[in-house]
Amino acid sequence: MTTETAVAPPTFEPAAAEDYAMLAEDVGVEYDLRFNRKTPIRESISAALTRKRAERFWALRHVSLRLDHGESLAVIGPNGAGKSTLLQVLGGIIRPSEGRVTGRGRVSGLLTLDVGFDRQLTGRDNTRLGCAFLGLEDAVTREIMPSIIEYAELGDFIDAPLKTYSSGMRARLGFAIATSVDPDILLLDEVLATGDANFREKSKARVLELVQAAKAVVLVTHDMQWVTDYCNRAILLEKGTMIMEGDPQEVVELHRERTRLAREAAQRDAVQARADAKTLLIR
Repeated sequence: MTTETAVAPPTFEPAAAEDYAMLAEDVGVEYDLRFNRKTPIRESISAALTRKRAERFWALRHVSLRLDHGESLAVIGPNGAGKSTLLQVLGGIIRPSEGRVTGRGRVSGLLTLDVGFDRQLTGRDNTRLGCAFLGLEDAVTREIMPSIIEYAELGDFIDAPLKTYSSGMRARLGFAIATSVDPDILLLDEVLATGDANFREKSKARVLELVQAAKAVVLVTHDMQWVTDYCNRAILLEKGTMIMEGDPQEVVELHRERTRLAREAAQRDAVQARADAKTLLIR
Protein backbone atom coordinates (compact mmCIF):
# COMPACT_ATOMS: atom_id res chain seq x y z
CA MET A 1 0.00 0.00 0.00
CA THR A 2 1.45 3.34 -1.03
CA THR A 3 0.66 6.72 0.49
CA GLU A 4 0.72 9.89 -1.61
CA THR A 5 2.33 12.88 0.08
CA ALA A 6 0.86 16.25 -0.76
CA VAL A 7 3.22 19.00 -1.85
CA ALA A 8 3.52 21.48 1.01
CA PRO A 9 2.94 25.17 0.24
CA PRO A 10 6.10 27.30 0.49
CA THR A 11 6.84 29.98 3.06
CA PHE A 12 7.93 33.41 1.89
CA GLU A 13 10.31 35.90 3.39
CA PRO A 14 10.10 39.63 2.58
CA ALA A 15 12.76 40.79 0.14
CA ALA A 16 15.09 43.72 0.63
CA ALA A 17 14.18 46.96 -1.12
CA GLU A 18 16.57 46.44 -4.04
CA ASP A 19 16.64 42.64 -4.06
CA TYR A 20 14.37 42.20 -7.04
CA ALA A 21 14.71 39.52 -9.69
CA MET A 22 12.74 41.28 -12.42
CA LEU A 23 11.16 44.69 -12.82
CA ALA A 24 8.62 45.67 -15.50
CA GLU A 25 7.92 49.39 -15.76
CA ASP A 26 4.89 50.71 -17.68
CA VAL A 27 5.20 47.99 -20.30
CA GLY A 28 3.10 48.10 -23.46
CA VAL A 29 3.05 45.90 -26.55
CA GLU A 30 1.39 47.27 -29.68
CA TYR A 31 0.69 45.37 -32.88
CA ASP A 32 0.02 46.71 -36.36
CA LEU A 33 -2.93 44.69 -37.66
CA ARG A 34 -2.07 45.52 -41.29
CA PHE A 35 0.71 42.96 -41.11
CA ASN A 36 -0.94 39.70 -40.22
CA ARG A 37 -1.61 36.43 -41.97
CA LYS A 38 -5.14 37.40 -42.97
CA THR A 39 -4.07 40.60 -44.76
CA PRO A 40 -2.80 40.16 -48.34
CA ILE A 41 0.77 41.39 -48.86
CA ARG A 42 -0.38 43.73 -51.64
CA GLU A 43 -2.85 45.46 -49.32
CA SER A 44 -0.26 45.73 -46.55
CA ILE A 45 2.30 47.34 -48.87
CA SER A 46 -0.32 49.66 -50.38
CA ALA A 47 -1.42 50.82 -46.94
CA ALA A 48 2.18 51.46 -45.92
CA LEU A 49 3.03 53.39 -49.11
CA THR A 50 -0.09 55.56 -48.94
CA ARG A 51 0.45 56.09 -45.20
CA LYS A 52 -3.04 54.82 -44.61
CA ARG A 53 -3.87 54.98 -40.94
CA ALA A 54 -3.04 51.59 -39.51
CA GLU A 55 -5.34 49.76 -37.15
CA ARG A 56 -3.40 49.39 -33.94
CA PHE A 57 -3.94 46.91 -31.18
CA TRP A 58 -2.45 47.04 -27.70
CA ALA A 59 -1.90 43.51 -26.42
CA LEU A 60 -0.50 45.01 -23.20
CA ARG A 61 -0.71 48.56 -21.85
CA HIS A 62 0.68 50.23 -18.73
CA VAL A 63 1.69 46.98 -17.03
CA SER A 64 4.11 47.35 -14.13
CA LEU A 65 5.22 44.66 -11.74
CA ARG A 66 8.09 43.67 -9.49
CA LEU A 67 9.21 40.09 -8.97
CA ASP A 68 11.43 39.33 -5.98
CA HIS A 69 13.74 36.37 -5.48
CA GLY A 70 11.86 33.60 -3.70
CA GLU A 71 8.47 34.67 -5.06
CA SER A 72 5.97 32.67 -7.05
CA LEU A 73 3.78 35.03 -9.09
CA ALA A 74 0.64 33.83 -10.87
CA VAL A 75 -0.72 35.60 -13.94
CA ILE A 76 -4.41 34.89 -14.49
CA GLY A 77 -7.18 36.22 -16.68
CA PRO A 78 -9.54 35.26 -19.51
CA ASN A 79 -8.36 34.08 -22.91
CA GLY A 80 -6.86 36.93 -24.91
CA ALA A 81 -6.01 38.96 -21.81
CA GLY A 82 -2.32 39.25 -22.72
CA LYS A 83 -0.96 36.70 -20.26
CA SER A 84 1.29 34.85 -22.70
CA THR A 85 2.40 38.14 -24.26
CA LEU A 86 3.51 39.35 -20.84
CA LEU A 87 5.56 36.20 -20.28
CA GLN A 88 7.21 36.59 -23.69
CA VAL A 89 8.14 40.18 -22.82
CA LEU A 90 9.60 39.08 -19.48
CA GLY A 91 11.52 36.34 -21.27
CA GLY A 92 12.97 38.71 -23.85
CA ILE A 93 11.17 37.07 -26.77
CA ILE A 94 9.09 40.18 -27.50
CA ARG A 95 10.50 43.68 -27.21
CA PRO A 96 7.97 46.02 -25.57
CA SER A 97 6.68 48.95 -27.63
CA GLU A 98 6.91 51.11 -24.54
CA GLY A 99 8.31 50.79 -21.05
CA ARG A 100 11.16 48.52 -20.06
CA VAL A 101 11.98 45.24 -18.33
CA THR A 102 15.03 44.72 -16.13
CA GLY A 103 16.07 41.25 -15.04
CA ARG A 104 18.76 39.97 -12.70
CA GLY A 105 20.09 36.46 -13.19
CA ARG A 106 19.59 33.58 -15.60
CA VAL A 107 16.12 33.45 -17.12
CA SER A 108 14.70 30.13 -18.29
CA GLY A 109 11.24 29.46 -19.55
CA LEU A 110 8.82 27.06 -21.14
CA LEU A 111 6.37 29.38 -22.86
CA THR A 112 4.99 27.00 -25.49
CA LEU A 113 5.31 23.25 -25.84
CA ASP A 114 7.18 23.48 -29.14
CA VAL A 115 9.43 26.47 -28.53
CA GLY A 116 12.88 25.76 -29.94
CA PHE A 117 11.92 22.19 -30.87
CA ASP A 118 12.31 20.51 -34.26
CA ARG A 119 9.63 17.89 -34.79
CA GLN A 120 11.85 15.90 -37.15
CA LEU A 121 14.64 15.50 -34.59
CA THR A 122 14.70 13.01 -31.73
CA GLY A 123 14.05 13.96 -28.14
CA ARG A 124 17.76 13.61 -27.42
CA ASP A 125 18.71 15.95 -30.28
CA ASN A 126 16.01 18.41 -29.23
CA THR A 127 17.46 18.36 -25.74
CA ARG A 128 20.83 19.40 -27.17
CA LEU A 129 19.05 22.08 -29.17
CA GLY A 130 17.13 23.34 -26.15
CA CYS A 131 20.25 23.50 -24.02
CA ALA A 132 22.00 25.46 -26.78
CA PHE A 133 19.14 27.98 -26.77
CA LEU A 134 19.68 28.36 -23.03
CA GLY A 135 23.33 29.21 -23.68
CA LEU A 136 24.83 26.01 -22.29
CA GLU A 137 28.15 24.74 -23.60
CA ASP A 138 28.33 21.25 -25.13
CA ALA A 139 30.29 19.88 -22.17
CA VAL A 140 27.62 21.09 -19.73
CA THR A 141 24.85 19.68 -21.92
CA ARG A 142 26.53 16.27 -21.99
CA GLU A 143 26.87 16.35 -18.23
CA ILE A 144 23.23 17.14 -17.47
CA MET A 145 21.73 15.10 -20.34
CA PRO A 146 21.20 11.92 -18.22
CA SER A 147 19.33 13.84 -15.51
CA ILE A 148 17.11 15.57 -18.11
CA ILE A 149 16.26 12.23 -19.72
CA GLU A 150 15.52 10.66 -16.34
CA TYR A 151 13.35 13.55 -15.20
CA ALA A 152 11.32 13.64 -18.44
CA GLU A 153 10.41 9.93 -18.02
CA LEU A 154 10.37 9.30 -21.76
CA GLY A 155 12.17 5.93 -21.76
CA ASP A 156 13.11 4.71 -25.22
CA PHE A 157 11.10 7.55 -26.76
CA ILE A 158 14.03 9.88 -26.07
CA ASP A 159 15.52 8.55 -29.33
CA ALA A 160 12.25 8.78 -31.29
CA PRO A 161 11.33 11.81 -33.45
CA LEU A 162 9.47 14.54 -31.62
CA LYS A 163 6.61 14.28 -34.12
CA THR A 164 5.70 10.95 -32.49
CA TYR A 165 5.32 12.59 -29.05
CA SER A 166 2.06 13.48 -27.40
CA SER A 167 1.59 17.00 -26.02
CA GLY A 168 2.23 15.65 -22.53
CA MET A 169 5.52 14.06 -23.59
CA ARG A 170 6.66 17.30 -25.21
CA ALA A 171 5.72 19.19 -22.05
CA ARG A 172 7.72 16.79 -19.88
CA LEU A 173 10.78 17.16 -22.07
CA GLY A 174 10.45 20.94 -22.26
CA PHE A 175 9.98 21.26 -18.51
CA ALA A 176 12.96 19.02 -17.81
CA ILE A 177 15.16 21.16 -20.06
CA ALA A 178 13.88 24.50 -18.74
CA THR A 179 14.49 23.56 -15.11
CA SER A 180 17.79 21.72 -15.63
CA VAL A 181 19.85 24.92 -15.69
CA ASP A 182 18.89 25.95 -12.14
CA PRO A 183 17.45 29.26 -13.34
CA ASP A 184 17.24 32.37 -11.21
CA ILE A 185 13.96 33.28 -12.92
CA LEU A 186 11.62 30.62 -14.31
CA LEU A 187 8.74 31.48 -16.66
CA LEU A 188 6.02 28.89 -17.26
CA ASP A 189 2.95 29.12 -19.48
CA GLU A 190 0.26 26.54 -18.64
CA VAL A 191 2.87 23.82 -18.34
CA LEU A 192 1.55 22.48 -15.06
CA ALA A 193 -1.79 21.68 -16.69
CA THR A 194 -0.19 19.29 -19.17
CA GLY A 195 0.72 15.65 -18.70
CA ASP A 196 -0.51 13.00 -16.30
CA ALA A 197 -1.29 13.57 -12.64
CA ASN A 198 2.01 12.14 -11.41
CA PHE A 199 4.10 14.44 -13.56
CA ARG A 200 1.98 17.45 -12.64
CA GLU A 201 2.73 16.78 -8.98
CA LYS A 202 6.38 16.25 -9.81
CA SER A 203 6.59 19.52 -11.72
CA LYS A 204 4.84 21.40 -8.92
CA ALA A 205 7.36 20.02 -6.45
CA ARG A 206 10.20 21.19 -8.70
CA VAL A 207 8.73 24.70 -8.90
CA LEU A 208 8.47 24.80 -5.12
CA GLU A 209 12.11 23.71 -4.82
CA LEU A 210 13.11 26.67 -6.97
CA VAL A 211 11.03 29.06 -4.88
CA GLN A 212 12.46 27.73 -1.62
CA ALA A 213 15.95 28.17 -3.09
CA ALA A 214 15.20 31.90 -3.48
CA LYS A 215 14.51 31.62 -7.19
CA ALA A 216 11.71 33.61 -8.81
CA VAL A 217 8.83 31.99 -10.69
CA VAL A 218 6.16 33.50 -12.93
CA LEU A 219 3.48 31.21 -14.26
CA VAL A 220 0.40 31.63 -16.39
CA THR A 221 -2.26 29.20 -15.30
CA HIS A 222 -5.99 28.50 -15.24
CA ASP A 223 -5.55 26.27 -12.18
CA MET A 224 -6.92 28.50 -9.43
CA GLN A 225 -6.13 25.91 -6.77
CA TRP A 226 -2.45 26.12 -7.66
CA VAL A 227 -2.64 29.93 -7.51
CA THR A 228 -4.11 30.03 -4.01
CA ASP A 229 -2.03 27.17 -2.58
CA TYR A 230 1.42 27.79 -4.00
CA CYS A 231 1.73 31.43 -5.10
CA ASN A 232 2.35 34.33 -2.77
CA ARG A 233 1.13 36.94 -5.25
CA ALA A 234 -1.11 37.11 -8.29
CA ILE A 235 -2.09 39.58 -10.99
CA LEU A 236 -5.29 39.69 -13.02
CA LEU A 237 -5.06 40.80 -16.64
CA GLU A 238 -7.99 41.70 -18.88
CA LYS A 239 -7.64 43.08 -22.40
CA GLY A 240 -3.97 43.76 -21.83
CA THR A 241 -4.49 45.82 -18.69
CA MET A 242 -3.69 44.90 -15.10
CA ILE A 243 -6.97 44.87 -13.16
CA MET A 244 -5.62 43.82 -9.79
CA GLU A 245 -2.39 42.76 -8.09
CA GLY A 246 -2.13 41.32 -4.62
CA ASP A 247 -3.13 38.41 -2.43
CA PRO A 248 -3.80 35.31 -4.59
CA GLN A 249 -7.11 34.47 -2.90
CA GLU A 250 -8.47 37.98 -3.40
CA VAL A 251 -7.31 38.13 -7.02
CA VAL A 252 -8.84 34.73 -7.76
CA GLU A 253 -12.16 35.76 -6.20
CA LEU A 254 -12.27 38.94 -8.29
CA HIS A 255 -11.45 36.94 -11.43
CA ARG A 256 -14.24 34.47 -10.74
CA GLU A 257 -16.75 37.26 -10.09
CA ARG A 258 -15.83 39.16 -13.25
CA THR A 259 -15.96 35.92 -15.24
CA ARG A 260 -19.46 35.21 -13.89
CA LEU A 261 -20.68 38.71 -14.76
CA ALA A 262 -19.19 38.51 -18.25
CA ARG A 263 -20.84 35.12 -18.84
CA GLU A 264 -24.23 36.44 -17.69
CA ALA A 265 -23.90 39.50 -19.94
CA ALA A 266 -23.04 37.29 -22.91
CA GLN A 267 -26.09 35.10 -22.22
CA ARG A 268 -28.34 38.17 -22.05
CA ASP A 269 -26.91 39.45 -25.33
CA ALA A 270 -27.51 36.07 -26.97
CA VAL A 271 -31.14 35.99 -25.79
CA GLN A 272 -31.69 39.54 -27.05
CA ALA A 273 -30.11 38.71 -30.40
CA ARG A 274 -32.41 35.73 -30.85
CA ALA A 275 -35.42 37.88 -29.91
CA ASP A 276 -34.40 40.57 -32.42
CA ALA A 277 -33.95 37.96 -35.14
CA LYS A 278 -37.37 36.49 -34.41
CA THR A 279 -38.95 39.95 -34.60
CA LEU A 280 -37.38 40.60 -38.00
CA LEU A 281 -38.69 37.28 -39.31
CA ILE A 282 -42.22 38.06 -38.17
CA ARG A 283 -42.06 41.40 -39.97
